[in-house]
Amino acid sequence: MSPIGGESSTPFTDMVREALALKGATLRSVAERAVDPETGKKLQHTTLAKIVNGEGYRHDKWIVGAVAAATGREPSEVRRAAAAEWVGLTADDILGASTPEVSVVVAYKPGTRPEELTLVKEALKKLDLEDATIRVLGESDQEP
Repeated sequence: MSPIGGESSTPFTDMVREALALKGATLRSVAERAVDPETGKKLQHTTLAKIVNGEGYRHDKWIVGAVAAATGREPSEVRRAAAAEWVGLTADDILGASTPEVSVVVAYKPGTRPEELTLVKEALKKLDLEDATIRVLGESDQEP
């Protein structure tokens, strides 16, 4: 199951479910760890229950930080999962243009093919990166 929207349409919810599936985990015990490091806000066990049960809850930025803390996952991974689930977009280096010095991340709908990213290609050209190889990460051996 992909944490950034590949196989699952609910990658953020899946992260919470995985934390609750651990031996001895309860809604309350996971909620104890669910504190956003930036704001100090604590996610209540009732909100965790809403997330797990697919009920409505506020999609606030601090909730992403709290879930990252509760699950022990990298905040960037949890942000990508939340974006995929809440907005229906995946954020990744679909272009394969990142280097150790520069990260190139594009938000796109799952299933997008690199040749459909004409505006991104134009932006790369303006940055003198027109020779960048464009490929979709995480999809099976797709050629540009």
